[in-house]
Amino acid sequence: MELKGKKVLVVGLGKSGLAAALFLRQQGAQVTVSDMRSAAALSKDIPALLEQGIMVESGGHGLLTFRRQDLIVVSPGVPLDTPELVQAKAFGLPVIGELELAAQFLKGNILAITGSNGKTTTTVLTGEILAAGGLPSLVGGNIGVPVVELIEKSSDESWSVLEVSSFQLESTRLFHPRIAVILNITPDHLDRHGTFENYALAKERIFAAQSAGDFLVLNADNQRAANAAERTAAKVYWFSLEGPVERGAWVENGQVVFRGETGGSIEPILPLAGIPLKGAHNIENVLAAVCSARLAGVPSGAIARAVADFRAVEHRLEYVATANGVEYYNDSKATNVDAAAKAIAAFPGCIHLILGGKDKNSNYADLSDLLRKRVKAVYTIGSAAAKIETQIRGMVPITPCETLERAVATASKAAHPGDVVLLSPACSSFDQFASYEHRGRVFKELVFDRTGSSGRG
Repeated sequence: MELKGKKVLVVGLGKSGLAAALFLRQQGAQVTVSDMRSAAALSKDIPALLEQGIMVESGGHGLLTFRRQDLIVVSPGVPLDTPELVQAKAFGLPVIGELELAAQFLKGNILAITGSNGKTTTTVLTGEILAAGGLPSLVGGNIGVPVVELIEKSSDESWSVLEVSSFQLESTRLFHPRIAVILNITPDHLDRHGTFENYALAKERIFAAQSAGDFLVLNADNQRAANAAERTAAKVYWFSLEGPVERGAWVENGQVVFRGETGGSIEPILPLAGIPLKGAHNIENVLAAVCSARLAGVPSGAIARAVADFRAVEHRLEYVATANGVEYYNDSKATNVDAAAKAIAAFPGCIHLILGGKDKNSNYADLSDLLRKRVKAVYTIGSAAAKIETQIRGMVPITPCETLERAVATASKAAHPGDVVLLSPACSSFDQFASYEHRGRVFKELVFDRTGSSGRG
């Protein structure tokens, strides 16, 4: 892609939009940034952009700004059905995302991971396994490091391990991972994609440009993910908690094992007891990482060592503290119902569950069976609280708390020794917090303030 002298518009000044704008300018493009937020809201970033000669349009999108470009790069948070983008595409202007832009400049191999849940844990773990196996590895994408920031560090020998979301994938055309992984596909982001099918099809763009020499790793236990095997040109590998697979990773006799070819020998990788993460869903994440790492050429010994040394990623079923016999866990990254279900299932029972935030057109009644069996009480917060209460009423005692501070205080008073206070909201954070990370940090601070603890005790 030749960028020198081209007029390029970056739409949306989030983390990836800012990184894309600066990268494009370094490549010699004439760059403009357009964002719906006011100049005051963008004040932190505008000086650096202007210093690099980047024009900034704030407070809305001007149609003429869009029409005067050679290329438009869209941040993941900007819907592709934004009217100005729709009109720009109607005029024949190319519209791509930051992921598509960056992937055309990355050197080496790409290992891309998507799914409704487990992406970050699997991405970080896979990156650590590849590094333990001596492979130069870079980790980024939806995990918080824009892909364009990896370009300068990449080499012909490096592996870029990328967490990729449906928002990033829906604008890709040439994005070509050597190894693509779909962990699972369950309803999420229906407020953005409209239907589950649209969401699933966006996820499946991860393998759209793959060929017969590439690998696609699929969850044999998730039907929508498994269906992708019928639509890919890549060689399919599987992972499963439920039993052996033709080729890939599964659990057998208390061991994680791997088979490289159909009918080939079964290779033991590590015992289940060597996995330090909580919950069956994290065993799935380990299986996916094992399969990916073996395909990248990492030996089993290095995989076992890396998994044994791995600890939960922040905000993903993260242990916070124990006080008066009550354990506190931060699962703020559980921004959909399926993720919350996996967190609840990771504990035997006696859970005081904090639910709520900004609704994503979710069905909270799907949690009913788990709530009856494992949860003592639910404490609702945020704008989705009323909907949650309507859909789970009668399943478990519910206390409307409005705020996270009140929920933590109320749950802490109600919990007894042996109980668990779990933040697993099943909602996005954007009604009361800047991000799920912000929500998780506030939860941990509230726990530490109440318990006087900063770790197990």
